Amino acid sequence: MIVYQLICTDGHEFEGWFKDSAAYDCQAGAGDLACPVCGDAKIAKAIMAPSVKTSEGKNAIEVPGSKPPEAQDPQKVRQFIAGFRKFIEENAEYVGRRFPEEARKIHYGETEGRHIYGESTIGEAKELIEEGIDVAPMPPDPSDLN
Repeated sequence: MIVYQLICTDGHEFEGWFKDSAAYDCQAGAGDLACPVCGDAKIAKAIMAPSVKTSEGKNAIEVPGSKPPEAQDPQKVRQFIAGFRKFIEENAEYVGRRFPEEARKIHYGETEGRHIYGESTIGEAKELIEEGIDVAPMPPDPSDLN
């Protein structure tokens, strides 16, 4: 598992989690990455601060907002992703490809307010964001990361 700090052409920075650097290259090359804030599909790696350890194993450079060492443990990352995904699945309604339509109905008060998850294209997600509808990508299934 590798975590990259990514940036879109509008300057929004966000994290991207990938199985390995080849997975990032593949997704970036296919145009499968999008900014979760604005939906921009032109994504690049942002400059990241180095993690330098002393001989005692402590961080020699403290970077505000940097990940704690335990967040770098692949097993703990997988457990976090699995737990977060399970929480979504247990507390939201799966609406499949109807996600953009259902999200709009909820946002505009045409149907009951509830938590939903489902599928959309990057373009559909961008349109929802432009309409002021909060959306975020679903965490990957940890079994797909092996």
